[in-house]
Amino acid sequence: MLGVLAGFFVVWSIILVGMFVGRRKVLGENARSVLSALTFFVASPALLFETLSKAKLHDVFAAPLLVTAAGAMVTAAVFFVIVRFLLKRTVPESLMSSMSASLANSANLGIPIAVYVLGDASYVAPLLIFQLAFFTPLFLMALDATTSSHRTTPAGFALMILKNPMIVGSALGLVVAGTGWRVPELVMQPIHLIGGAAIPAMLIAFGMSLNGSRPLQAATGRRIDVLLASAFKLVIHPAIAYLVARLIGMEGQALFAVVVTSALPTAQNVFVAASRYRTGITVAKDTVLITTVVAVPAMICVALLLT
Repeated sequence: MLGVLAGFFVVWSIILVGMFVGRRKVLGENARSVLSALTFFVASPALLFETLSKAKLHDVFAAPLLVTAAGAMVTAAVFFVIVRFLLKRTVPESLMSSMSASLANSANLGIPIAVYVLGDASYVAPLLIFQLAFFTPLFLMALDATTSSHRTTPAGFALMILKNPMIVGSALGLVVAGTGWRVPELVMQPIHLIGGAAIPAMLIAFGMSLNGSRPLQAATGRRIDVLLASAFKLVIHPAIAYLVARLIGMEGQALFAVVVTSALPTAQNVFVAASRYRTGITVAKDTVLITTVVAVPAMICVALLLT
């Protein structure tokens, strides 16, 4: 248990450094964008490649992937029914709210949590791969079908997935793991060094993103949606993951990992999608902020309950 708390302390300490750096503007106006681009396009793919190239495929794609998929999809489906039929929101807004309640920040916070709290970045791989390759495109296709402002072809969605650098890095790592090929040390060393920049850059950028915004400020009549989405993301989603995991016999560190990763906050790209489709913007923005601030204490509570 002390090791878990120490891991959370490391993560939160770097986030606080990011908040301080961002507030003081030590790195300039565009530092957050630069750090985010560095982690997304360069450092994270390198880290995922190195980690997954050494992983056992059964540990990535068997029970953890099943629990990840079931937990996210059940959470999204239940929340959609509540928002659409009880709160009487439009279909696009209900889809965006469901996305806010079930899509986790698997990269910027998920990878550091996996490394420092769970002890291995591969623990977040099922969530990251499921979301990037299936769950997010599924939501975007549904939003495309229910709004008149955007239309994307299936080929366009496939290309979007294939162009994602984290998917590319993960896929290449899994190919190496599956074939048993040993990457030459001369090649792996620079990959290791580049991947080492991912977690500090992620957490500093993450901390910088927490400055300035306050949730639930605008009187838009959507406070109940925001609070429900936040509760679903931080409480209901990990609870469903726990039940599914226990149902199929998971226990120990594997059980702990799938529940903790399910308790990650709402992904920041939900707000990007809301802005693109011009629906559910307030719910997306406020849910991202609330779950981001509350997520680490919530995950500590999960850790205390499971250990």
